[in-house]
This record gives sequence, C-alpha cells and structure tokens, in this order.
Amino acid sequence: MDRYNVVWDTPSADSSGSMPLGNGDIGLNVWVEGGGDLLCYLSKTDAWSENVRPLKLGRVRIRLSPNPFLAGAPFAQTLRLRQGEIEIRAGAAPAEVVARIWVDANQPLVRVEVEGNGPVGLTVTLESWRTEPRTLSGRELHSAYGAEDGPKPVVVMPDTILPASDNRIVWFHRNAESIWPDTMTLQGMPSWAQCASDLLLNRTFGGVIKGEGLVSDGPSALRSSESRSHHLVSIYVLTAQTPTPEEWLRAMDSLMARVENTDIQQARTLHHKWWNDFWNRSWIRVTGAEDAEVVTRGYILQRFITACAGRGAYPVKFNGSIFTVDAREPEENYDADYRRWGGPYWFQNTRLIYWPLLASGDFDMMQPLFRMFVEAMPLARERTRIYFGHEGVFFPETMYFWGAYANTNYGWNRQGKQVSQVDNTFIRCYWSGALELLALALDYYAYTSEEHFARDTLLPLADGIIRFYDQHYPRDDEGKILFQPAQALESWHEAVNPLPEIAGLTLVLQGLLSLPHALTTSEERALWQRLLTELPPTPTTTLDSQPILAAAQQLIGPIRNSENPELYAVFPYRLYGVLRPDLEMARRTFAARRVKGHVGWQQDDTQAALLGLAQEARAGIVQRFSAKHPGSRFPAFWGPNFDWIPDQDHGCNGVMALQTMLLQSVGSKIALFPAWPKDWDVEFKLHAPANTAVQGVYRAGKLESLEVTPEHRARDLVVLEPQ
Repeated sequence: MDRYNVVWDTPSADSSGSMPLGNGDIGLNVWVEGGGDLLCYLSKTDAWSENVRPLKLGRVRIRLSPNPFLAGAPFAQTLRLRQGEIEIRAGAAPAEVVARIWVDANQPLVRVEVEGNGPVGLTVTLESWRTEPRTLSGRELHSAYGAEDGPKPVVVMPDTILPASDNRIVWFHRNAESIWPDTMTLQGMPSWAQCASDLLLNRTFGGVIKGEGLVSDGPSALRSSESRSHHLVSIYVLTAQTPTPEEWLRAMDSLMARVENTDIQQARTLHHKWWNDFWNRSWIRVTGAEDAEVVTRGYILQRFITACAGRGAYPVKFNGSIFTVDAREPEENYDADYRRWGGPYWFQNTRLIYWPLLASGDFDMMQPLFRMFVEAMPLARERTRIYFGHEGVFFPETMYFWGAYANTNYGWNRQGKQVSQVDNTFIRCYWSGALELLALALDYYAYTSEEHFARDTLLPLADGIIRFYDQHYPRDDEGKILFQPAQALESWHEAVNPLPEIAGLTLVLQGLLSLPHALTTSEERALWQRLLTELPPTPTTTLDSQPILAAAQQLIGPIRNSENPELYAVFPYRLYGVLRPDLEMARRTFAARRVKGHVGWQQDDTQAALLGLAQEARAGIVQRFSAKHPGSRFPAFWGPNFDWIPDQDHGCNGVMALQTMLLQSVGSKIALFPAWPKDWDVEFKLHAPANTAVQGVYRAGKLESLEVTPEHRARDLVVLEPQ
C-alpha cells in the first residue's frame, strides 16, 4: 500500500495543488503554499445553503515561526493512505518541523499536530470569503442549478464569525431563508408542505477552532502564547437545524465535551484501525505490464476519495464530491463553492459511485444513497397522487436531496400547464432511475443477507416503485404494458417501449420474486408475477441480417444526448453477458454502439468487461485512469469532463470496470477472470453475493493461490481463462 502514497517534494501554487482527506463526512483539501503557509479548505456532506448549494465551511491558514517552508529547504508532503493522514516534513535539521493532519474517522473533528525539533510559534486563522450578501450572476449561477432563471435573485449570504473568546474561533453559516417553501408551492405541493419540514431553513453549519496554548489574536485568529515544540490544533465541525444560533452553539459545546473525553492517543489508534480495516476489506493490485501501474494507482486513489466522503448524511456529489477548490477553468474563475450543475442529484451520475461499493465490501458507504430515497418517499407518494391520480412513487432523474425537482427543470412559468408537465424534455418522462435503484438494493441484499434492510428499505421502495409502473401505463391490445409517453434516457425524448424500462423491470421483478418467501407476501408476489408476464419483449433490430438490441421499439424525433440505451440490458441490468444467454448478440450490439468513450459517466469499459471483452475493457480503463485534470496536482482529480472536478463518475467507473474484469456474479455462480488480460498479474480480494469473499494471486499466467470464504461457495466458482 505504501508505494501508492502520494508524495510531493515542493509546495503548491494554490488550492489546485491540494490533497484530499476526509472521514466520510468531513473533507479537507490540504496544501502548502510557496510563501510558507499550510492551508486547508474544510467541507461537509450536509452543508446545504439556503439555495441548495453545497458550501465549503471555510478555509484555515496555519503559519509557523520560524518559517520551515523557505525556498530551497527540504520539503515532503505525503498522503499516507494506510493511516488516513497527511504528513508534511519541512526544514533541515536541527530545525525540522513535522505536521500531521487527520480527520478523525470516528468523531467530527480535524486534528493538526505540529512537532518541531526546537521551539515553534504558530498562528491559525479562519478565512471566509462569504463576508457580505452577494448576488450570483452570469455563469456562476450554474453552481445554483435549479434556482437560476427564477423570479428571485440567488444571493450568497455571509457567514457569522463570533468575536474570539475562550481562546477559540467560532463560526457558522446559518440559513435564515430557504427556497424550500417556494419550491414546493411551484411544484404543486403546497398542502403537503404544510405538514412537512423545511430541510433548509435554520440549517446551521460551521465549526470551532481551538488548541492548547493558543490565545486570541483578533476575531478570526489564534496564536501560540509561547513557542513550543508541540502544537495541537483541533477543529470541531457540526451541522444542525436549530431554532436559534444559541442552540447550535450549545449543541457544539456538547459535541466538544463529548469528544474531549476521548484521549487523543486512543482516538488516533482507533482512527488508524478504521483505515486499516477499510484497506483490508478488499483490494486489487495489478502488476506485470507497462500499463498496470496507472490502473492500480487510479483504483486505490479513487477508492480512497470515495471513503473520504462516503459516510455522510447525504450521498456523494458526482460533480466534485466535497473536494472542490477555487475554479480555474478558462471561463470559470470562481471561489471554491462553485461547481457545475450545482446541488441537485442526477441519478444517472450518482449511481456510478455506488455500484462498485458492492464488490469492494464498502456497504456502510451505500447507506446515504438508500436513506435519501427512503426519506423522499412520502413526498414522492403524494406527488404521484397529485400529478397522476394513482398510487406508487416516482423519482425525477434530477432532484434536490429531499426529492423535489430542480426548479429550472420543472419550469418556472406554470401558466396553462398541467401540474405534472415538466418543462425540461431531457427528464420529462425519465423515471427509470428508480428501477436501477431497486436493482442496486436487490444486489445489496444479495451480498449482505440483511433482513432489516430488505424490510425497511428494499421492500418499501419496491412497493412504491412497482405500483407506479403497474398503474401509470396503459396496456396494448395484447395486454402488454405500453410505455408511452416515454423516453430512452436523455438521448431520445420520445420513444415507445424503451429498452431501459423493459430491461430494468425484467431484472427487478425477477429479483423480487427470488427473495425468501418469509420476507414477502402472496399479494406482492402475485403483482410481481403478473407484471413480469405483461412486459413487452426486449426491443431488438437487425444489423447485417443479425439481431441486435435496440434502444426502443420505436424512436421518435432527433437524438439529443450521447448515450447507448440499448446497452442498458448489459449494464446496469445484466440480462446479457458472460455465462448468460445471447452473449454474441450483446457483443454485436456493443460493437455497433453509436457512442464510444471512456470519459466521465460513459460506461463502455464496464460493459466490455461484462461481455468478456478483455482487451476493449483494458484499453478503456487505462485511458480512463490516465486522464487526470491537467490543472490539478493530485493524480486522481479527474475532470471536468461532462461535470466538474474531481469527477466522481470518471474514477468510480474505472473502479467498477476493473472489478468487473476480475470477478462477476451470475446468478449463484461467480465468474473469475471473465475479462482479464493474460499479462496482468494481480493480487486481489473482492466480495460476491451470499456474504462471500474471493481472494487470490494470479502471476505469470498461473493462479498461484485462491481462497473462497465461506468454503462451500468455492463450488460456485467458475474460473475462466485470462485472455
């Protein structure tokens, strides 16, 4: 693991030269500037502004005296992956200084420890750029996606920094206003909103900076009262909805008292244990070929980035996660709160972060995604009744974290329109992400066998989503569901019987019917079985007199986006592939695909792996993990591609593709090396359904070791020949 630590031997120019760090909820971007200051941006997964922008908490600057970062002095900044910390060594003996930064894996705080061979002075300053109300305009409005073009200006409200007292800095951002009520009224849900909670109003997020031996040095700075060889700076972080700022302060005091009861040595030990356990859950280390190093590094670093943001209150944001920095693109020069596409979640993008967590065994990081949709179900159920007059739930492709449409997509001008009419035709009838959510939930249950998850999450979601599909669409003359009006993803805005809906329902209904009878009712199973018989056939067409999969039974109008809907039968719905029927038809479909690519949310490399096309998958994943953002120093900050930096779709797609090349689950079978290059040596441990782990070493064309846990699952393993 240590060989993949990221090491820099010079300071950075600005925040684009930062390293990521986090504990699953709190994130840091850490860098040292050439002038000699240690800086970090501080972020949190639930820091939603009044306009649903994910905001940074602030920027912290630490200055040491004497300055160990002088030009020409020895310098090393190391991301220590196994320990979950950043170590910075600067200066020459006997004046060397070592700083260690870590975000406690088990508690909501950041630690900065500074050790000097001799006495060192320290000043820590909180820096806020949100100091007065500021109206967003022009391209910067894109970071408030959903609120732009509305009747009200989008205003960034200032933070509050309390006068320094008790030798600590206290600051917070508090939402005194909220777009939540106007959003619900606009979208035809005012009566429901009267009985629900505004999730933005009075949301308060910020922190406290304190440290032993530090005294106030102005309203937003602390300095050491005397030079000393050891300094500890602690930054406590809290988000809470409280009636008053004073109650947030009391909650923060309670949090700090609880944390301070834990000995720091014990906390550090538990922190290291969490990261060590994380890395021991699973691994893939590819060697033996010229292109192997970039693949292994990309896999490990992306998995680290996901872990740094994956255990928070809300799912990982595809467009930068919690690691955005000052925007420095040709036409986008904005502060670190900026990101393209703003705060809403696109399911098309969000899903790609979560599929690879199954094989890596990171089941704890999947909870925020499932939780967000379960919590949005009451809104979704009432919206279905109001919009369509029937039961069930649907989720828009693009939604705020509580389930509402992004207002720009829904449409600001409602004159003469039905409440159900959505202005943005890219997502007007795009609800099939709910089927993929169910497919992911079914796999989660298959991997973990957690009955409480099935009862509390999977089955409630299935009940609402399946009822929607049963009641929303008419039947044709043969009694089959007629998906019309419908669309084929964002590519064709009008379609009849699109493949993603048919393939998704086929996989999901089969999966639900395979659940233990003890978890389901006879009424549920009868509904699922009936719907399965009412599905129209999977759309196909012909190419050179040979059948291939089609995007829909009928496509209407021009193509509008760069997707391959026909290949959704391969991924995410896995009806075709290795050890499955009609593999050759699916391969012909893949070869004939209209759009080819390995960037951002494009999924060619994963689909190639599922089809057993080792060389195509290899070329795609090497290209993907080689394509970092040129303006960022960290080697796994991808993008911006279609979205923003660091692009989580880009990296997580690579993680999933590599896993899928190595291991695939097909029913009760486990296929090993379904799309593996013969000249790639590999050490691996991955997870499979039924609480199974597969661990082994393949080297020089031979499988040197293989261990399957539990042992009885070894009989389900199908070892294929690397290609």
